[in-house]
Amino acid sequence: MASDQLKVLDVLDKAKTQLYHFTAVVIAGMGFFTDSYDLFSISLVTKLLGRIYYHVEGSSKPGSLPPNVAAAVNGVAFCGTLTGQLFFGWLGDKLGRKRVYGITLMLMVFCSIGSGLSFGSTPNSVIATLCFFRFWLGFGIGGDYPLSATIMAEYANKKTRGAFIAAVFAMQGFGILGGGAVAIVVSSIFQVLFPARAYSEDPTGSTVPQADYVWRIILMFGAVPAAMTYYWRMKMPETPRYTALVAKNQQKAREDMAKVLKVDIESGKEAVIKAEVQVVEKRNSFGLFSSEFLSRHGLHLLGTTTTWFLVDIAYYSQNLFQKDIFSAVGWIPKPKTMSALEELYKIARAQTLIALCGTVPGYWATVLLIDYIGRFAIQIIGFFFMSVFMFALAIPYHHWTEKSNHIGFAVMYALTFFFANFGPNSTTFIVPAEIFPARLRSTCHGISAAAGKAGAIVGSFGFLYASQNQDQSKADPGYPAGIGMRNSLLVLAVVNVVGFFFTFLVPESKGKSLEEMSREDEGDDQEQSNRKVVETA
Repeated sequence: MASDQLKVLDVLDKAKTQLYHFTAVVIAGMGFFTDSYDLFSISLVTKLLGRIYYHVEGSSKPGSLPPNVAAAVNGVAFCGTLTGQLFFGWLGDKLGRKRVYGITLMLMVFCSIGSGLSFGSTPNSVIATLCFFRFWLGFGIGGDYPLSATIMAEYANKKTRGAFIAAVFAMQGFGILGGGAVAIVVSSIFQVLFPARAYSEDPTGSTVPQADYVWRIILMFGAVPAAMTYYWRMKMPETPRYTALVAKNQQKAREDMAKVLKVDIESGKEAVIKAEVQVVEKRNSFGLFSSEFLSRHGLHLLGTTTTWFLVDIAYYSQNLFQKDIFSAVGWIPKPKTMSALEELYKIARAQTLIALCGTVPGYWATVLLIDYIGRFAIQIIGFFFMSVFMFALAIPYHHWTEKSNHIGFAVMYALTFFFANFGPNSTTFIVPAEIFPARLRSTCHGISAAAGKAGAIVGSFGFLYASQNQDQSKADPGYPAGIGMRNSLLVLAVVNVVGFFFTFLVPESKGKSLEEMSREDEGDDQEQSNRKVVETA
């Protein structure tokens, strides 16, 4: 630790891992559990929504969402998330991390419930109401990204900081699992209570009226974990780094640390601490759009935004359209051979299996290894193997469509998720919380995360159209011909290759203090002389 750093921050960096660190992981992590549950559960119910609201009498295929409706339902939450990341990221630096933290959670609770209660007298009005609530749901989710990452980074010590931030983000994996599990349980119960025949046998009766409750229950369940952690989130004190460096109240920072981390700081060197605060303030007075920020952190911000943008194109394309990929290779039976609830059950089962085998292990491999091998190595490894496995799926694509090769396809596909999460999907969340100055940390994380959601929007809208069959007659109803599933997977592989190279713009932060990474511990000779005078006094 450099000699001119705040003593309060030096103690924070050297504090032993304590119960509060794990408590903070759970409190912040439950927000991310809810985030991923809400963002990805929609992909489970879109086919059910199509059957319920867009059934066409006499059609040989079950109803499906029209292209513009499907794009809106899948993408509107990402638009809200992008907006929320920018707004709450900025607000977190202006008002403090804690003051804004509860607002995001309450938005998520109310809008999860509102999504399930979507009303209307026509299919389009129901979907419009659903999209309204999902936009504001996404807005709340967006705020959770910069605030959770920043809070965890600013409380953790430098030795285990990466693991704790990664553990918060890893709760996303459990959120995806939770969404699949809830869908499996609810659809199974309704299948027993309200049995129905396949669409090919009874087109109208294959979708029972009670199926309208199923998607609503699944979406509303997202409010439960968020509501459970609201009280504890409100009990969290402001982070000592924000209090000391931005709010400029070092006494309060010491008191908060003493409460939650069971550490104490000598109060006899008040003059030294006050002088140190002034030094840091002087060095950290430049703005986001200043030449000073550009020279210090411009390339870093370019690196964090581009890599997050690129990985989210691939990651969200894969996640949101797993059901379409599984159907394309024949891993899920053709829709007309199933009832509406049976189709939902099989989609949820397949998605849960992929999450269990690839997604969740990838997250926790990052937690275990990030403070040993570093952020840069994990991101490079992740992008490399995502590219390899995507090419391995795309180039011999027709090989994987044969029934005898479906297990091999599932294994390869799960490995792309493993290396996304033991890779850039985790590190792009962690690094922006570590490398920028305290007064701009939440803002810069929000900008980086918003770039990621821009990638998710590109992926969710673009893949929907691009993956359509090249033969117009074989494309989904209402869609133009696309480039096909094989070529779409090739495009995603190339996106990962580009992400690999942009990773070289991102610095390694393993084992370094936040002030060292943000260069807040740097000073000129005059500042060092002033410090010596104060210390002598």
